[in-house]
Amino acid sequence: MAGRRVVITGLGAVSSLGLDLASNWDNMLRGVSGAGPITRFDTSKHTAKFACEVWNWETEKHFPKTESKRLEKFTMYYLVAADEAMKASGLDMGRQDRTLAGCITGTGIGGIHEIEASKVLQVERGADRISPFFIPKIMANAMAGQAAIRFGLQGTCYVTSSACASASHAIGMAFRTIQWGEADIMLTGGSEAATTELGLGGFCALKAVSTRNDDPKRASRPFDKDRDGFVMGEGAAAIVLEEYEHAKRRGAPILCELLGYGSTDDAHHITAPNEDADGPSRAMRMALRDARVAPELVDYVNAHGTSTYLNDKIETAAIKRVFGDHAKKLCVSSTKSMVGHLLGASGAIELAAAAMSIRTGHVHPTINYETPDPECDLDYVPNQARDRRVQFAISNSLGFGGHNTCLLVGRV
Repeated sequence: MAGRRVVITGLGAVSSLGLDLASNWDNMLRGVSGAGPITRFDTSKHTAKFACEVWNWETEKHFPKTESKRLEKFTMYYLVAADEAMKASGLDMGRQDRTLAGCITGTGIGGIHEIEASKVLQVERGADRISPFFIPKIMANAMAGQAAIRFGLQGTCYVTSSACASASHAIGMAFRTIQWGEADIMLTGGSEAATTELGLGGFCALKAVSTRNDDPKRASRPFDKDRDGFVMGEGAAAIVLEEYEHAKRRGAPILCELLGYGSTDDAHHITAPNEDADGPSRAMRMALRDARVAPELVDYVNAHGTSTYLNDKIETAAIKRVFGDHAKKLCVSSTKSMVGHLLGASGAIELAAAAMSIRTGHVHPTINYETPDPECDLDYVPNQARDRRVQFAISNSLGFGGHNTCLLVGRV
């Protein structure tokens, strides 16, 4: 698609690996697992008893009490990441046309912490005890609305919700907004905080999560033959997108260029991907065509890589369909092997990892890769980070509902 050029000028991250981008990236390169036994609630009746929590989170260090009581956890995670991304970008919004600055973010579930707590309050003490902040906190769009208020972003502002593809859809639409000339600056990304008694219980009921309770740090093992499900993760990543000439004029730190976006649906099953691999294949081809980049020029694929049986073999098949013989030359790795599955936020933290690979010349590993699967036969950068000059990289997100997205970034 012809349009204005779009670059990434700021990144921020919050996950089980740390509360800022530097900590996350350093731990990813070192192959650190963020998984551990759940500390927030009793897991005696859950089949999975561990997750990748944001371990060192202390609300009072980030928000005064008067503000925190108005914010749900998923919004707080995003605002911390957004503060970092905006600071890194060097933007002074007081000197910008705020009507040409917007915010599009993604979440798959939204304010489940507050829903669970308020339901208990309502049952035990009555409906008249529900907080007036209940609705403004649980709204999925609260994250984007609060970010717009915080930074004075008066352009388009909304939230996308498409399960595990939510953040990637948000980034794709923010990309289009700048391409089409409707904004010069877009704050985007995603957040999720669904590691709750009900949230984990739901995924346990689906039999989607790993039950390797005796060894949580080795539980998330994308593309490994012995994978048995994903590990719940949580956190946020924020990305500042900017029109290229606008960024250049103000001397912004340009990390890489966002070049292509593809979005499809399997139209097959609400939770299971179609084994023909057509949906993710079409999304990758769309992103390549949008970016005008030949498949053989791509160096790295940040895979959706959930550590579930169907996802990993189908994504592998899709990559092979799109890239042909070049698939064997690609570095393919899964961020989820370390941070777990951030659900609606996964596409944001994974695009951040792809951008950092371009920026630093390093590709993070897929950890816990021990037993090769004949159906997953690509180079998954097993267990050790690799030095690799990355010119072009793609990031895949495949969500419940059959949603498939692909984002393509490149060196400027």
